[in-house]
Amino acid sequence: MRKTLVLTLTLAFVSAALLPARAQEPATQQPTTEDLAKQKEALEKNAYRLLEQVIDEAQALRLPENRVHIQIGAADLLWDHNQGRARSLFSLASDAIVEMMRTAPTNTNQRGIPNQDRRSFSLRQELVLAVARHDAPLAYQLLAATKSPTPFQNITVGSPNPRPQINPDDNLEQTLLGRIAALDPKLAAQNAEQMMEKGQFPRSLGEVINQLQRQDADAAARLADKTVKRIQSANLLTNNEAGNLAQSLLTVGPRMPVASSASAPSDTKSQPPQGRSPVLEVSAYTDLLSTVIDSALKVVPQQQNTQRGNQGGRPGGGGPNRGPNAQQQNNQPTPPTDAQIEQNNARRLLAGLQMVLPSIDLYLPGRASAVRQKLSEIGVADPTRANFAQAMNALQQGKPNADALVQAAATAPQPMQARIYQQAAMQALDEGNADRARQIASDHLQGGTRDSVMQRIDFREMAKKADGARLEEIRQNLARLSSEADKVSLLLQIASDLQNDNPKAQLQVLEEARQLINHRAANYDQFEDQLRVASAFAQVDPAKSFEVLEPGISQLNDLLSAAAVLSGFEVNIFRDGEMNVSNQGGSGLNSTISRYGQELALLAKTDFERSEMLAGRFQFAEPRIVARLSIIQGALGVRSFTQPNMNAIRNGGGSFTFRPQ
Repeated sequence: MRKTLVLTLTLAFVSAALLPARAQEPATQQPTTEDLAKQKEALEKNAYRLLEQVIDEAQALRLPENRVHIQIGAADLLWDHNQGRARSLFSLASDAIVEMMRTAPTNTNQRGIPNQDRRSFSLRQELVLAVARHDAPLAYQLLAATKSPTPFQNITVGSPNPRPQINPDDNLEQTLLGRIAALDPKLAAQNAEQMMEKGQFPRSLGEVINQLQRQDADAAARLADKTVKRIQSANLLTNNEAGNLAQSLLTVGPRMPVASSASAPSDTKSQPPQGRSPVLEVSAYTDLLSTVIDSALKVVPQQQNTQRGNQGGRPGGGGPNRGPNAQQQNNQPTPPTDAQIEQNNARRLLAGLQMVLPSIDLYLPGRASAVRQKLSEIGVADPTRANFAQAMNALQQGKPNADALVQAAATAPQPMQARIYQQAAMQALDEGNADRARQIASDHLQGGTRDSVMQRIDFREMAKKADGARLEEIRQNLARLSSEADKVSLLLQIASDLQNDNPKAQLQVLEEARQLINHRAANYDQFEDQLRVASAFAQVDPAKSFEVLEPGISQLNDLLSAAAVLSGFEVNIFRDGEMNVSNQGGSGLNSTISRYGQELALLAKTDFERSEMLAGRFQFAEPRIVARLSIIQGALGVRSFTQPNMNAIRNGGGSFTFRPQ
């Protein structure tokens, strides 16, 4: 193998000398606009044909969540082609979700969330947010139609678990509000006002106002004014939603009118952070900032209040246990009092003000001293936080260079520094400054992280030296690499750098990489190496890419058969004899199947028939459907949605993300 590798690399880099001759070859005739249009039409025709086949095949699936997931995905893909059929599929999915809720257990867990089995709620979010891409009123209609019959049980402050609870229904409505803002900002604004009338403060209000600004500046100004007044009328020390919304609106700074930009202060160092889109005009921003300061300054140092005064019954509180309920108090934390909750919220608001100190200096300079004094009294004064906030906002304005990242890392909280320094090193490498990348890694990174970055730098440097004069050095470095994955990474890097100058040599290097991974995978990392090689071939020789993928599908069939036999013993990706296709990231096997689908989707753009045939090699219906859906998405050039993340749902954030094919 080693001799073959040396020979292959030698041929690859010697062939670089043939570049002048290759340059004399006649250029490949480029397809005309008419040819491209015909290719696109044929591709779409095949995609919709295959989609109908997928819809029919999905009807035979036993698990209702599988059928619903396929119906949602198919409707999403069909919308531009056949809106009536898409609406029908969305309706079928809605009915099935309602039936799943109806037949689910009605008891609630300790957090007050109905134990209707998270599948139905996950699918509900998937349905509503998919529809929101196309039709905002229909999305709201299905949101109402699929509402849980079991009301959310709020946990009272006096209960053993006083932690504020997130109502899943309200949370989904807030997520939907942000999604439809771009599609129908006026409807989003109307619904946002209705939510505020009910005492809610949607976290996506800033996005709604900004989207409305593009369509109707006057309406956006009115909504912004109402939002500020609603927040001001709330008690920020008891209303977490209002406090969180206020902080999010302040962090981005005020919206600066174009007409008055010439009169703005010329001292750029004193300007508030402007990394994300500002929402409020200066006057509204200043009013809200003053309100938050009023609430935050009500915090008092802990040694002067009674927040920790009643600790006799708390574990580790240090006080004696008294009374007949002492054992119960030891087993459960004492719930905080109203005064303690208010102090905690005041402290949180004060910490948020630290991030906008430049704005306070600029717009409310008379109050800046009081804020800094209170920060010092409470013991949370840390100028690096404000500096880091300014640096990160600056980075968001465009692609940062390595020096900007190093500066941001220096002011970042300790747990984040290593990650930002690592990004800075890789950015320096992308900028062509390997010495700077080494310096950053050497000065600021440690252990495995530093070694990994140094290895990446070595790979890039070896790739740059890919010529006959440096062949011996490359051979020696490649031989020193201990793992197959590292060798594959180096060969792929060399192949990438040869792409423009010597495609023939690139193919030879890729072929050597293919020989390295030409065996049954022993783990998921080796599957990923095979996929990386297939992806590299897809750009230059699709036929070889298919050859790399085919054995992997055969092995996946074996693994799926084994998993089905072991289901309930060692693995649990099957239920009632069927793999759950709505949870593609739930296991390594699910994720690998999804990755194969993604690679087939890329290949489908050049050879739809062979991609379809290879997807058909999956023996189980479920992975076959997953792969075919990916192919359809690739052929239609749409973006695929991923399964919502339940942790993000519960913590107030949607995870209905989109990834370009």
